[in-house]
Amino acid sequence: MSKGPGLFTDIGKKAKDLLTRDYSTDQKFSVSTSSASGLALTSTALKKGAIHAADVATQYKYRNALFDVKIDTDSNVLTTITLTEILPSTKAIASFKVPDYNSSKLEVQYFHDHATVTTTAALKQNPVIDVTATLGSPTISFGAEAGYDTTSRTFTKYNFGISVTMPDKCASVILGDKADSIKASYIHHLDESKRSAAVGEVFRKFSTNENVITVGGLYVVDHLTNVKAKLNSDGKLGALLQHEVLPKSIVTISGEFDTKTLEKNPRFGLSLALKP
Repeated sequence: MSKGPGLFTDIGKKAKDLLTRDYSTDQKFSVSTSSASGLALTSTALKKGAIHAADVATQYKYRNALFDVKIDTDSNVLTTITLTEILPSTKAIASFKVPDYNSSKLEVQYFHDHATVTTTAALKQNPVIDVTATLGSPTISFGAEAGYDTTSRTFTKYNFGISVTMPDKCASVILGDKADSIKASYIHHLDESKRSAAVGEVFRKFSTNENVITVGGLYVVDHLTNVKAKLNSDGKLGALLQHEVLPKSIVTISGEFDTKTLEKNPRFGLSLALKP
């Protein structure tokens, strides 16, 4: 694949990951194993409030094809097939879910040195079609996204974005929700080794006059441990500690509480991912 401007979903992704990735108030346990033949197996158990769930996922890679199959406790079977280079600089992703066949879809991605285009369509008689296009370079990119419902003949969404990426910083602006909201984010690495970073995000929804400002940070204590924290203008404070207890086996402890209602008990989450 070419080193072009990336996908539309990459716009603002670095800031979003730092503010949301691995934060959780659930209890999660997973075990993964893999073989030299390219077969990987992951078993996951999840407790979310009073709800318990589990699933088993397998992944197999063969040449330019990747097969993923996930089975959960509700008897849903999700199969995803990813094919790379079926045509030059092209990737195709097909997903099928049983028994909910209406959720099946096909996505085609095309990568160029100065442009990236994706098309996604649901595999049913009157599908919803999503199209994204990104122009530019790895340094600066402009993107647009649109969704069209062939049944009602209406646009379900249209969004626009711009991203500027430098070795130690990244800024992005996304006009979303059919031009009803705007989100601006900025992430800055505070040292050359990228052991620490600061991030800020401003979100405004025009129709409701809603404004949310979120700031956060990351600090890598050593090669095994990192910590993150975030605080938004609604008073929600979150913190996270992640430690590699064994090679490729990671434990994550995160918590969240509302600084405006301190009488409420904070919520905590624990995740343990083992890879023997």
